Amino acid sequence: MQIGMIGLGKMGGNMAERLRRGGHEVVGYDRNPDISDVGSLKELIERLQAPRAVWVMVPAGAPTQATINELGEHLSPGDLVVDGGNSHYVDDQKHAAELAERGIGFVDCGVSGGVWGLQNGYALMCGGTTEHVAQVMPIFETLKPEGEDGFVHAGDVGAGHFAKMVHNGIEYGMMQAFAEGWELLEASDIVKDVRGSFSSWRTGTVIRSWLLDLLVRALDDDEHLDELKGYAQDSGEGRWTVQAAVDHAVPLPVITAALFARFASRQDDSPAMKVVAALRNQFGGHAVTSTAGSVEKGADSPGADVTPPVV
Repeated sequence: MQIGMIGLGKMGGNMAERLRRGGHEVVGYDRNPDISDVGSLKELIERLQAPRAVWVMVPAGAPTQATINELGEHLSPGDLVVDGGNSHYVDDQKHAAELAERGIGFVDCGVSGGVWGLQNGYALMCGGTTEHVAQVMPIFETLKPEGEDGFVHAGDVGAGHFAKMVHNGIEYGMMQAFAEGWELLEASDIVKDVRGSFSSWRTGTVIRSWLLDLLVRALDDDEHLDELKGYAQDSGEGRWTVQAAVDHAVPLPVITAALFARFASRQDDSPAMKVVAALRNQFGGHAVTSTAGSVEKGADSPGADVTPPVV
C-alpha cells in the first residue's frame, strides 16, 4: 500500500522504515530537508495516488492543527488522514468534523512502542468509522507486533487517543511505583545489591514487565543513577487523563499522585516546602535551613516568642 508520512522524527522515521520493510511505499515529508523525500506537503500529496492515505506524526496542538488545515486544502474527497501523534481526543473530533466537510476521512491512532517499535512493532489504538479503519488496515497490520494483540479499533473518532491517554496515565503510575521502591531500597542499610534485587524480580514475580526490564537496563549503565538529575517532564497526556477523570467523576489517586510527583521534580527549592518548614518552626520550634545553607535555631530557642494566641 502507498502512504504519506508527515513527521520523520524518532517515531515517524522508524514507523516509515518498518512500513518500507513490510513492502509498503512510503513518501515521507519532514521540515528537515535532509531526511524528507519531498519539499512540501503539496508535493507529497501530488506524489500519492488517489484515494490517498496520509499519516501525521507531528507534535500535538498547534503543529497538528496547522498540518490538518494544510492537508484539508490539498486532499480530495475519498482521501484519508490518520493522526498518529499524541493529540487530545477532543481535538480529534474537531479535526474529523473539519475534514468531513471536504469529504476527507479521519482516523485517530494512539501509538506506543517508542524507539523499540521498529524492531518489536507498535501497539496501536485507533478510533474512527469501520470503513475508514479498514481503508488503512494493511498499514496497521504491518506496524503492529506479530500475533493477535497489539491493535484495537477502540471506537468512534477520539477513542484511539482516549485509550492511549489512559495507557500513558497507567504508565505514569507504574513508573512512579518502581521509582519509589528503588529510592527506598537505596536508602536501606540492609539491602546491599539494589540492582540485583530489581533484576531478580524479572522472572517469576507478578511485577515482571517491560518497564522493569528497562529499569534494570538503566541500572546496568548507571547502577545508582548518579549521572541523572531527578527531573521528569510530562507529555501532557497525564494531565489530560486526570482532567478526564474529573470530567467523569472517576477517582484516580495513583495516576494523579504520579503526575504531581513529576511537577515536584522540577522544583529545586519547593515554595510549598518553604511554608511547611516555616510552620514547623513556628508551632514546633523545629530548626530551619537558611538560603545560605546554615541551620538556624528553632522558634522555641531562648528568647523566642512562641506564645499561642488566646482563643
